[in-house]
Amino acid sequence: MTATEQPVTTTEAAVRIGTAQGRWILAAAILGSGMAFLDGSVVYVAVRAIGDDLGASLADLQWVINAYLLTLAALILLGGSLGDRFGRRRVFVVGVVWFAVASAACALAPTAALLIGARALQGVGGALLTPGSLAMIQASFCAEDRARAIGIWSGLAGVTTAIGPFVGGWLIEVASWRYVFWINVPLAVAVALVAGRHVPETRDPQAARSFDVAGALLGCLGLAGITYALIESGDGTWTYAAGAGGVAAFAAFVVTERRRRAPMVPPTLFASRVFNSTNALTFVVYGALGVLMFLLTLQLQVVSGYTALQAGVALLPVTVLMLVLSGWSGALAARIGPRLQLSIGPLVGAIGALMLLMVDGEGSYWTRVLPGVFVFGLGLAALVAPLTATVLAAAPDRYAGIASGVNNAVARAGSLLAVAALPVAVGLSGDDYRDADAFSSGYRAAMVICAVLLALGGAAGWWGLRRTSTSALTT
Repeated sequence: MTATEQPVTTTEAAVRIGTAQGRWILAAAILGSGMAFLDGSVVYVAVRAIGDDLGASLADLQWVINAYLLTLAALILLGGSLGDRFGRRRVFVVGVVWFAVASAACALAPTAALLIGARALQGVGGALLTPGSLAMIQASFCAEDRARAIGIWSGLAGVTTAIGPFVGGWLIEVASWRYVFWINVPLAVAVALVAGRHVPETRDPQAARSFDVAGALLGCLGLAGITYALIESGDGTWTYAAGAGGVAAFAAFVVTERRRRAPMVPPTLFASRVFNSTNALTFVVYGALGVLMFLLTLQLQVVSGYTALQAGVALLPVTVLMLVLSGWSGALAARIGPRLQLSIGPLVGAIGALMLLMVDGEGSYWTRVLPGVFVFGLGLAALVAPLTATVLAAAPDRYAGIASGVNNAVARAGSLLAVAALPVAVGLSGDDYRDADAFSSGYRAAMVICAVLLALGGAAGWWGLRRTSTSALTT
């Protein structure tokens, strides 16, 4: 079968992982989602250079991270619905092109405000392409190959997230932070060509004809209001108004979704204990991951005196561990069930976060940084592939796009709210990212909170996946 043949439904999927077409589908999905994941992490190491160049405050830098996460989290469900209705490959390619154009706007931004706006537009492109990348795999591969394909996707796409700080540091060192965004343009062209030529079109023939635009807007307003209130906590009346407006928008979202004939998220998805618990785990784990990456890269530069490139290289062990172990982790979970890895993985990550308390201006990389980074990377490698496969397996095949969208939305919302809330909670604001003493104190408190969040994720995995068998990853 070629990409030019008639669209197929999920139930007709029969592509095998070892075939040429199977490899092309994986390549398109990994490169496309990897582009979005890379941009979600590569900016972490660039924020200090951005702040220095554009005269930005810590709150501005939080918005540079969160504007992208905001639109991505709020619209990713709509992106999944659009893919199920109009074709997953088609919407995926539109998202790739949109992402490239927004990336160019980010690279050209002359002020922090314009960069934040361009980052929000970039998140819209990510919302279109991210659910489609995984849904193409779920809908195209035969059932017995899906867990392995998802493991490969999770591992290599996760590597792009982990390698982001290194790529960002190198680009800043040899050119400028603007090339962190320019790099997306040629990559997007390659992804669009591969997907258009080699990926079969799939869609859900039972997908709703109408789209829940009101739900998407209310979700976006809710996240925006709460995020603003958390970041701008010292602004008095406006802060309270934004927070109250965000809560009201979320309440309206719940009411609207319950009354719609075709809501963004079918209520039947939440009848599954496995689906609910793995998404709860996703929320707290990715919240901890977002804050840890944001503050650790700044700690290395502000307190330890690393350059942007050195800070990126310092996190390379996470990349190596994800690359080497994620495929094995997915295969192991398919044999023994996902509960053990989704319980122990976050706990190992929590130990790594506590070990990263040693990162300061003293000692060497080998004794202060590497041990915590290595242990944290082990935890991520253990849980990422089984987590993704378990979420998708808990939903009917016809809801592949929506299930992927829900899990991605939960992950981005976790990072969004944590990056907004934790720096303020630990007393970081203004120009603290230029003051080693002030920043280091807040960093240490944040690492303890990250460890607690990861431990809570492990508890959610242990409790929510009791009596879950290997069939959770193969059906």
